[in-house]
Amino acid sequence: MKTEKQAKWLTDRVQYIRGLKSPNEQQRLLVILHDKADKTAQEIKTLSLLIQAERAAEKAQEARTKVMNLIHAEKRAEAKAARKARDHALYQSAGLLIMAGLVDSQTGKPVDDPAKLLGALASLHELSRDNPKWEEWKLKGQVLLNQKKED
Repeated sequence: MKTEKQAKWLTDRVQYIRGLKSPNEQQRLLVILHDKADKTAQEIKTLSLLIQAERAAEKAQEARTKVMNLIHAEKRAEAKAARKARDHALYQSAGLLIMAGLVDSQTGKPVDDPAKLLGALASLHELSRDNPKWEEWKLKGQVLLNQKKED
C-alpha cells in the first residue's frame, strides 16, 4: 500500500500538524483520519487526497522559502556592494589627506593636533565655493594628483 518513506513522511507530518497552534480544517481532518483505526473506502480515499494536498502545501511553502532566501541574498549582495563602494571612496578620501601631508601614511593618524586639522577643514568647508581660492587649490591639487600618477 504505502512505502516506508511515505509512511514516515505521513507520521512526521501528522506530528508537525499536532504541534501547530491553529491547524487548518484540512490538516485537522488529516490527523483525525490518520488516527482512525477502521477506515471506510471513502475515508481512505479522502485521506489519500488530504495527503496529496498536504504534500503540495509543503512543497509550495518550500518554494516560497527558497524565493525569499533568493531575494534576501540579492539584497545582501547589493548592500555589500554599496558598502564596498562607500568604503573605497572613504579610503580614497583618506589617501588625499595623506597626499596633502595632513595624515601619516604609516600610522593613519593626523600629523598635527586633530582639533587643528578638523578646524581647518571646517573653515575650508565654510568658504564660499565661488571664492577664487577654490580654483587655485584645484590647480594645485591636479598637479599633485598628476605627480602621484607618474610615481
